[in-house]
Amino acid sequence: MATSISKELQEFVKGKLGWVATANQEGMPNVTPKGTIQVLDENTIIFADLFSLKTRDNLQNNPRVAVTLVDQEKFIGYQFKGKAELIDSGPIYEKVREELKKAPKPLPEPKYVAKITVEEIYDQSPGPNAGKKIG
Repeated sequence: MATSISKELQEFVKGKLGWVATANQEGMPNVTPKGTIQVLDENTIIFADLFSLKTRDNLQNNPRVAVTLVDQEKFIGYQFKGKAELIDSGPIYEKVREELKKAPKPLPEPKYVAKITVEEIYDQSPGPNAGKKIG
């Protein structure tokens, strides 16, 4: 079941580098940085796949994913867990494709967009709420 991403967290996600964790069918983990993570709506985050062969293969066989974003200056972080759907055409794909054309450096066309229905959110900030489920 999807969980709601608060307005505060939606603002937090903007412009952050995040790390996407996946696992293959044998459970071998893979973590890779993503600079294209954004909130699509109150239940969904997305990112573009530009170079991620392992992430793509893993998500095709195991859609479970965790995405962690951190503000290193403020020592604040959050982890979003859910299920990903890979999209290679349609309005969401085209939206991300057009946004990538505006990047400061030329980027390749996305192979796909991962659309993640967020099921759980965890506080990753230091302090008494570290690791606690908040959504």
